[in-house]
Amino acid sequence: MTQIVASENFDAKVLKADKPVLVDFYAEWCGPCKALSPVLEQLATDYADDVDIVKVDIDASPETAASYRVRGVPTLALFQKGQVVDTVVGAQPKATLAALINRHLS
Repeated sequence: MTQIVASENFDAKVLKADKPVLVDFYAEWCGPCKALSPVLEQLATDYADDVDIVKVDIDASPETAASYRVRGVPTLALFQKGQVVDTVVGAQPKATLAALINRHLS
């Protein structure tokens, strides 16, 4: 299951996570973000043991979004050991996001 992360707990939930974290930078008003949500829920189930999937509302946490140069939503960033290792902008099919995750699992 995906969880909402805010600026206050971003450090603990994403940057200091023991496993890779896929962050969905989204907005409530964004249609493609809403369309992507069920795909992320499926991936969260498929990769429950290997990857955490979290969502950051860019309107509620603008400083976090700005610090990662989020210009459009949805923006998905894969973090490993506190660093962004991959990024994709726009709603993507499940297979594309699974391939992105698989590239970084070892």
